[in-house]
Amino acid sequence: MNEIEQGRAAYLGSRARSAATFDLDARFPDQVFRNGGAGSLFCEFDAVLSSEFWPALCTMARWHGDDHVELLVLEPDGDDFYVPQGLGYPAVSLSVEVGAEDYWAAIGFEPDGDALHAISITANVVAFTGASGRWGCWGERDPEVAVFQGFPDAAARREWCARFGPFLDVSGALESYLPLAFPGRRVVPDAYAAALTANYGNRGTRPP
Repeated sequence: MNEIEQGRAAYLGSRARSAATFDLDARFPDQVFRNGGAGSLFCEFDAVLSSEFWPALCTMARWHGDDHVELLVLEPDGDDFYVPQGLGYPAVSLSVEVGAEDYWAAIGFEPDGDALHAISITANVVAFTGASGRWGCWGERDPEVAVFQGFPDAAARREWCARFGPFLDVSGALESYLPLAFPGRRVVPDAYAAALTANYGNRGTRPP
């Protein structure tokens, strides 16, 4: 098996594992988690593709006994964009024992010195999870938000939010983050807001 075939095999494996956690064809405001539950938290999309966020992802992985964090880029498509551009397949698996600089080396890597080809710049839809499939982060560049699920309990959620935030529940995201993604930059369309609230409302969970 050559390097390209190995890369594709690893990519397909990452897709299969991510598909256990996410509906890979879904997009906001629809539910992207296969087992959507209470306690969703939102942040800005660019935050998850920064080196500073690596400890937050590792904490979620460790809660569930995962020794690796997996990042899969869903858009642009690997076969349609990354491979023809000579960038390899857009999937990264990193041990929770590595540091933030290793995370940045993976997502901020500049092929041929071109920063515009780094995952941190090119990725439009991303999914993070671990082998347990019990937690996940899904982000989309278009609405400029990412959502997290998989907190063991309300106390862990509050502590994680205080340590790595700011984060907002769905109502806060609709007020603060999402208006910037729509015309007029003030009002989220009613149908979009209703669908996002139905899918990611905390249903009795206290906000952070």
